[in-house]
Amino acid sequence: MTDEPNPEQPVQQIQHSSATARIPDEIGRGVFATAVIVLHGTHEYTIDFVQSLARPNRVASRIILPPAVANQFVLALEQALEKYRASFGELPHEPKPQQQDQRQMSEKDTAHSDISQPEGTTSKETTTENTTSKAPAPESNSSNTTQPAPIADIYDNLKLPDDMLGGVYANMASISHTGSEFCFDFIAQFFPRSAVTARVYMAAPRVPELLNSLKRSINAK
Repeated sequence: MTDEPNPEQPVQQIQHSSATARIPDEIGRGVFATAVIVLHGTHEYTIDFVQSLARPNRVASRIILPPAVANQFVLALEQALEKYRASFGELPHEPKPQQQDQRQMSEKDTAHSDISQPEGTTSKETTTENTTSKAPAPESNSSNTTQPAPIADIYDNLKLPDDMLGGVYANMASISHTGSEFCFDFIAQFFPRSAVTARVYMAAPRVPELLNSLKRSINAK
């Protein structure tokens, strides 16, 4: 037996183009998200896009990114926000009806630092690598002293369908926007053709929190 390469076995570096990525019909219509949870492990980042407009709150899309792609996504998102501000000015405030709906969420639903939250809610740095939680602080008349819930409690109050537990893999992301929303296409670049594995829409005012959540998770790793 020898280790010589087989001349009949093709070995070639594949060049991908996002412009030719196929968009399956069931993916093309996308999903709308109002909040986000960012988790990290040793070899991947998990982004859970959450719909919190109705009960129960549910994960609308779960994306798995390699660390290098997560870092590139942060840079691309920063550039997209700069282009947005250049075209439309500062990001608008959230509509009051949506703010009111978000504030009706319980503390268990909102008290994680990597979930998009309306102004006035509390937050705490929590990642998948945290295995302990602090004891609750004594009750106080001030709502701002409420102790955030552990991440396990967050997911106890989220609907996460079984067919979404494994998420979808992406090694590239494409970002586009209008004056009111952002569109994220997550793409798996594999031979012979790239494909969009998830399309997510978010209202423009929610996008900075997605960026901040990603940065916190990357810095905490």
